[in-house]
Amino acid sequence: MMVKTRIIPSQPALVLEDTQRFLVVTDLHIGFEIGMISNDINVRPEDIVEEIHLALDTLIKSEKPDSLILLGDIKSGIDSISKIEWQMVPMFFEIGQKINTIVIPGNHDGNLAHLVPEYVTMTGPSGLVIGDTLLTHGHVMPSENFSQVNKIVMGHLHPVYFQEGSVLDGQRLWVSIKTEKQNIFPSSKGDLEIIIMPSFNKYFYATHKRYHKKSISPILERIKEVHSAKIVTLDGSIIGDESILKNII
Repeated sequence: MMVKTRIIPSQPALVLEDTQRFLVVTDLHIGFEIGMISNDINVRPEDIVEEIHLALDTLIKSEKPDSLILLGDIKSGIDSISKIEWQMVPMFFEIGQKINTIVIPGNHDGNLAHLVPEYVTMTGPSGLVIGDTLLTHGHVMPSENFSQVNKIVMGHLHPVYFQEGSVLDGQRLWVSIKTEKQNIFPSSKGDLEIIIMPSFNKYFYATHKRYHKKSISPILERIKEVHSAKIVTLDGSIIGDESILKNII
């Protein structure tokens, strides 16, 4: 069953349409403010959660999805739960009282289950298949059981354009890669599209820019050959193809 995926103009969010409509966002990293506070950037974690709520409310009003899917890294600490996360993550999940909310855990979501209210659904880390599309955080290799999919939508890598002096410096990006399905699912033939979503958290690089360490995804490590790639800014400008891929992710 072919599923329609549509990037929402100017937003780090995607709509997936099957028999239902899903709003998909990724990489909130709630609790990351600890790094900003230690760098003397004064932010109130409550304000950031409120801002995320407002942004999601606006998208929910305009797109009218049936469900919200979070592709992981809701929180920032990898294994532990920080004091900020104990307070802020449950506050964030209040969104689940307004809309059916599904969480696909990421590599920063260790112990997240302690913070998820019973009205929010949590899947396993391998992800969720809707029609012909696998939704996953991106830090786990998909199992052969998912080999019927033609598309993978993932987060984890938070693609950002870094080039000092460029007007695009620090901008979040969408990346779409077309490759052989066999790279990821050895028993399958045909093409596979991989869409890497930008992080929903716009402050994420305010402090880390100089120390930007690329995340590693086993999915991308398995791709021997990229047929083509498209790298697009949030406002829809195509800024590159497969030739600049390694600078972005």
